[in-house]
Amino acid sequence: MATEKLNIGIILGSTRDGRVSPQVGEWVKAIAEQRGDANYEIVDIAEFQLPFLGTTDGTEPGIAAWNEKLAGLDGFVFIVQEYNHSITGALKNAVDFAREAWFNKAAGIVSYGSTGGARAAEHLRGILGELLVADVRTHPTLSLFTDFENFTVFKPAELHQKNVNEMLDQVIAWSGALKTLRTS
Repeated sequence: MATEKLNIGIILGSTRDGRVSPQVGEWVKAIAEQRGDANYEIVDIAEFQLPFLGTTDGTEPGIAAWNEKLAGLDGFVFIVQEYNHSITGALKNAVDFAREAWFNKAAGIVSYGSTGGARAAEHLRGILGELLVADVRTHPTLSLFTDFENFTVFKPAELHQKNVNEMLDQVIAWSGALKTLRTS
């Protein structure tokens, strides 16, 4: 019996000009697509033009489109950059604009920053737990000092590919297991 492939969104967690998250996201996607085990796509929160939560009546088309996109995904890989020891305001805002669309799904985190983005990843884990998202253990961390040339051109060390694949193994396993909760 053939099973349907899972749909995994690679969420870019920054919206600022000059961001490097698209480079990191495309790198993760290229690794993921070589696996052939799921459908992977980049989900750029900037494209949804979300207002600040609580400042509008909530009828902007980007809000509905964001929730619809998340609802169609079985799992996530967050590309997270560290700002002031946490995630970006744009990512927190985007996460908060959905609720049920996150429930009973899995997520991996690829982070970067001066300390590999570890503190941002830890903050995101707490937020995801509240939204019933099971974050996986393996967590590739990228250094602005060694994995980026002049802090702007992404040139990852080869060792990170192994961690990305291990993280994806876990995201796929958990996403498949949690899909049974959503369909029962």
